[in-house]
Amino acid sequence: MTDSKIVKKILSFKTIAVVGMSPNPVRPSHYVSLYLQDHGYKIIPVNPSQTEIIELKCYSSLLEIKEKVDIVNVFRRSEYVNSIAQETLQIKAKALWLQDNVISLEAKKLAKKNNLLFIMNDCILRRHRQTFND
Repeated sequence: MTDSKIVKKILSFKTIAVVGMSPNPVRPSHYVSLYLQDHGYKIIPVNPSQTEIIELKCYSSLLEIKEKVDIVNVFRRSEYVNSIAQETLQIKAKALWLQDNVISLEAKKLAKKNNLLFIMNDCILRRHRQTFND
């Protein structure tokens, strides 16, 4: 599957857990999540130092989320990605998206081995705009 087909497939899913979501409106994790929410996606914030972000319950880890997650969108430094990838598999999400400058070859291998849709070092907001000419 080509990169653009993977992106389209991922963007067809609707529930996104945002790992590393910030309550600060100037942080990319915040405004990207608001953009996605405005475009029909359900956002689930994941940040252990918060209890609520954008009036949504915030979870300390992916494993605490009780509902089905389609996409795990990661706004954490690269060294944290391997454990996030493991949790992504545990919760049976369909896709793992690593934002700009978030890189993990281990997570890429893990995703491929487990048939998890995977995008690395790319912005989901930018790709959504490109895909849907927003």
